[in-house]
Amino acid sequence: MAFSMLQLFLLGAFGPRLVDELGVSPTALGLTAAIGFATAAVLSPVGGRMVDRTGPRRSLVVLLLVSAAALALIGAAPGPGFLLAAVALGGLPQALANPATNKAILAAAPPARRGSMTGMKQSGVQLGAFAAGLPLAALAGGVGWRGAVWTAAAAAALCALWAHRALPADPSAKAAMVRASLVPRGAIAWLAVFSLFLGCAIASVNTYVALFGAQKLGMGPTSAAALVAVLGVAGIAGRVGWSKAARPGRAEWLPGALAAGAVAAACLLAAALYVPPLVWVAAVAVGVFAVSGNAVSMVLVMQRAAPGRAGQDSALVAAGFFAGFAVGPPLFGRLAEAGRYGPGWLLVAAEFAVAAAVATTWAVRERRRGPRAEVPA
Repeated sequence: MAFSMLQLFLLGAFGPRLVDELGVSPTALGLTAAIGFATAAVLSPVGGRMVDRTGPRRSLVVLLLVSAAALALIGAAPGPGFLLAAVALGGLPQALANPATNKAILAAAPPARRGSMTGMKQSGVQLGAFAAGLPLAALAGGVGWRGAVWTAAAAAALCALWAHRALPADPSAKAAMVRASLVPRGAIAWLAVFSLFLGCAIASVNTYVALFGAQKLGMGPTSAAALVAVLGVAGIAGRVGWSKAARPGRAEWLPGALAAGAVAAACLLAAALYVPPLVWVAAVAVGVFAVSGNAVSMVLVMQRAAPGRAGQDSALVAAGFFAGFAVGPPLFGRLAEAGRYGPGWLLVAAEFAVAAAVATTWAVRERRRGPRAEVPA
């Protein structure tokens, strides 16, 4: 999970360096995220079917190898155009990540442990944020941002070798798979819409918080990148804790509550223009509330997925999340280009508020329908 999203966090953490060295404008920086996640959103439904058909080990090996290739190309990018193409390639690992890891948990873990295990594996995404914002950013200070990205590419290739040797063999690729519509329905549709607005807001924070610190708060490139690391550490704790708490009957209410907390976090980012130390509090709050909302939504998918469709349903919800990641940064980027970070963070707050409204409306509907048993693997 860390490698599937690492390019996003590297682009955010190295944003000030990319703006200075490659001539990437703030708007183009947002476009890089949009390209990668638009690719992931389009490929996610197909990726979910692939995982259901071929199994998690094969899918994870492909994910890591393609991640290594995409990171290597990002490190070699001579300008914005090449960078966009490399980021687009990185959309495939993002499309495979949730279906493959969710499928592996459903196959290996008893129902009572799936929530905590999902939180742990989802926290891998935030481990990637920490790696980009602290050790890789520190490495970039010594060997340059390209050397740091190439180091990450080598690590992804080594992890692919480990996954091939260490993970259990997949069932036969010809195993039957449930055929169903690629259009989400019922709870999956509600979670996909929630994830769309949540993704819009989170992606804007991930992509621009370091640039915000450098341009508006007077922070150096390394300390600004540390904001991404702080967000990552808080997200690890939040994802593990909230996912463990997401038991049937309670889990339905958590996405709305977490998105509501994220609204306050976005308002703190806006307030940091006047009280700069608040940016650190805001980064922690985004990790604890907003980032954790995605992990809880994956727990809900696993609780409700039809037998044989865990990969596909995970992919449909992930497609909504990635579509949000594609839409959010370009919208924010236009405001950042004009130096209007205050209205930008208020836009993020509004996106979180819509996500909270969608999730709460769905939870109320579910409560009226009565309790629902967890679907077995």
